[in-house]
Amino acid sequence: MNQNQAASHTLLNWVHTTLLLAGILLILALLGWFLAGATGIIWAVVLGAFSLLFGQQLSPQLVLRMYRARPLAPQEAPGLYQIVHELARRAGLAAAPTLYYVPSRLLNAFAVGTRRNAAIGVTDGMLRTLTERELTGVLAHEMSHIRNNDMRVMGIADVASRITGLFSTFGKLLLFLNLPLILMGETPISWWAILLLIFAPLISGLLQLALSRTREFDADLGAVQLTGDPLGLASALNKLEYYSVNIWQQILFPGYRVPDPSLLRTHPHTKDRIARLRQLAPTAQQTPHPAETPLALPGYYTPVTRRPGWSILGFWS
Repeated sequence: MNQNQAASHTLLNWVHTTLLLAGILLILALLGWFLAGATGIIWAVVLGAFSLLFGQQLSPQLVLRMYRARPLAPQEAPGLYQIVHELARRAGLAAAPTLYYVPSRLLNAFAVGTRRNAAIGVTDGMLRTLTERELTGVLAHEMSHIRNNDMRVMGIADVASRITGLFSTFGKLLLFLNLPLILMGETPISWWAILLLIFAPLISGLLQLALSRTREFDADLGAVQLTGDPLGLASALNKLEYYSVNIWQQILFPGYRVPDPSLLRTHPHTKDRIARLRQLAPTAQQTPHPAETPLALPGYYTPVTRRPGWSILGFWS
């Protein structure tokens, strides 16, 4: 692909990421300062470091367990592992991620862990629906997340947002307990501080969502750099969008899916992602495309037919 165009996109995404992450941390620092001065900022740093240290060890296995994922052995999917090892080599990773099979008919893939110890979960529906070319694009997207340490970046943002919510709740409680003194004028308080207590979690959450969308765009660009095939990923995204709606909903209620407001989405609109990928197609380096058929799974991996179950954390198979 055109190196100048790629460099421009990369720089823009890096600037967006830096500004958004700085905004999230700034809100947390202001809230900590309002509650306890410099001590509040120190507490925020200590809590954040503690959460990141232990969360980094627990989160990957916890996520995989929630999805009921199980390791996919190389002999069970040699073609899939061949793709993953080649993408890992191109991405400059010391070790290829471990693949996990997720028994769900939903079309989904996700990366967890760190650059040194990463895993990619792929659902049964994804493996049976996407062609090898499309699946290569999706795996390259997840590999780009791993190469860019996006899990750590989003982990920092998530921890900062959670601590912001905790501090905000604590501050509102103190405000409520001191309300009589405030009304009598014996305890002066700034209206700016009150507004910060009320809106800090909301603003931090919106910035976190914007950060997630930026990292998704960057992962799309990284996938194209790894595969040289933007249209393969574009085709996969188009198929993911199509299959995310029940066939009867498509026929009977074509307007059923009202698009979420852009501010409230973790991922950019699919049409925007596809449009960006197609812009890169004329200048992408031409490489042999993988097969246009799905990769075969061993016979004992029977297709998942049960409907996804709902939990308070979302859809889990």
